[in-house]
Amino acid sequence: MRAHGVDRRYVIVSGPAASGKTLVARGLSDELGWPLFAKDTIKAALMSALPVADADDARRLGRAAVVVLLAVAAEVTGGAVLEAVWRRDQGRDAVSSLHGVVVEVFCRCDRPTLEARYAARRRPSGYVPEHQDPAELWSPETFEPLAGGWSVIEVDTAGEVDPVALADRVRQAAR
Repeated sequence: MRAHGVDRRYVIVSGPAASGKTLVARGLSDELGWPLFAKDTIKAALMSALPVADADDARRLGRAAVVVLLAVAAEVTGGAVLEAVWRRDQGRDAVSSLHGVVVEVFCRCDRPTLEARYAARRRPSGYVPEHQDPAELWSPETFEPLAGGWSVIEVDTAGEVDPVALADRVRQAAR
């Protein structure tokens, strides 16, 4: 799709927290040669510059990080990989605002794997989470793709994901 005379393509890497999105997004970014914009990277930068006293502050910064991610991605010529926990009830409209071809890669794995991965994460000193309990962290809105009328490729991230094969599937879907 050409938006304002510029060809733009976006790979939205979605899925619940700890589903392997970051690893999948990095592999796709490398294989496609497209920049990666990750919500958590932007949020960490914001947290280093702004005070975060509680979960409400962390949620506000998380929402701000998504706004920044989408604004920066909209300026990219060519393609970009966008990675975040995209809640189905909120993310569909945000992603629909992008002017270009969208392909969603949805990362799925079993709940025990999610929980083990999340528990093993190392967080920087002073980190304040956006979620206070698993019901917020793994809400039903994160367990299904956004599916906003674009192509959706689901991957099982409980095992290894081949980034070369996945990038080929994304290229086919983005035509």
